[in-house]
Amino acid sequence: MAMLVTSAGRRVELLRSFWSSAAALGVELDLFACDLRPDWSPACHEAGRAFAVPRADDPDYADVVLELCRDNGISLVVPTIDTELHPLALARDRFAAIGATVSVSSPALVGIARDKLRTAEFLAQHHIASPRSAPLDAVEAAAAEWSWPLLVKPAHGSSGRGVQIVHDIAELRRIESNEPFIAQELLRGREHTVNMFFDRSGQLRCAVPHERIQIRAGEVEKGITRRSPQLARLAADMAAALPEPRGALCFQAMVDDAGEAKIFEINARFGGGYPLAHHAGATFSTWLLEEALGRAPGAHDAWRADVIMLRYDAAVFVGS
Repeated sequence: MAMLVTSAGRRVELLRSFWSSAAALGVELDLFACDLRPDWSPACHEAGRAFAVPRADDPDYADVVLELCRDNGISLVVPTIDTELHPLALARDRFAAIGATVSVSSPALVGIARDKLRTAEFLAQHHIASPRSAPLDAVEAAAAEWSWPLLVKPAHGSSGRGVQIVHDIAELRRIESNEPFIAQELLRGREHTVNMFFDRSGQLRCAVPHERIQIRAGEVEKGITRRSPQLARLAADMAAALPEPRGALCFQAMVDDAGEAKIFEINARFGGGYPLAHHAGATFSTWLLEEALGRAPGAHDAWRADVIMLRYDAAVFVGS
């Protein structure tokens, strides 16, 4: 079979997960990748073949990816960055018409995950524990009703971009940006990511929490898988509330010293720390390949706890 990882960038570990899953299944896999500048993408050099595509926010982006699938017999597309999720989610039926499955949730779910204020409103609506959140102007208008300091971040940000702590209303007023920001209750404790796998019918089949021991550029650099009944319950609550989840998703939560957890972010895609879940036995890549092949996925929740991931920098060399 043939598959495509889009916006491949530095996601070498993700591609290697699919290579190893295909080998375990006895499947000959043509693994393609695409990016804005594939010559400068380590993951594109890891792939069997790579293609240049427009930016994910280009109006023609989904059409270009669709043509790549048509021309190369691709049956599975795995998106990796937030900005491409919405156009690909809107085009899911067009991909299905040519025999290609895009591993992406519904446009409604993507819209919730892409907007941190909508995420907070969604969680509150479904009585899922989350930090109090509001636009900056609403906080400024009722500053005395908030417990300072607060966490401030772009409503559509990712990878830790623009996140800062403000200690009083004067600091809040000094924030200048051309994009909307929100303020949130500042959570303290141990930060976790929970990687979730949903099958093609939208059923939650696996949820793997890992503690984010050390973070670099918004991604876990040192982490350890943890069994947590509370995070498992939050995952089940999320699964019951999310509109049409499919494939790999993750959420981030802070667990305080009393063991109480609050969710502060949802990502409708593979999380950057997925290789840790994969190594612990939660092989989402295997289950996606099985579904693409028309098989029932062997998804399970019997992954191993206390598996540690320690990341380091590696290099891809091209040319002589």
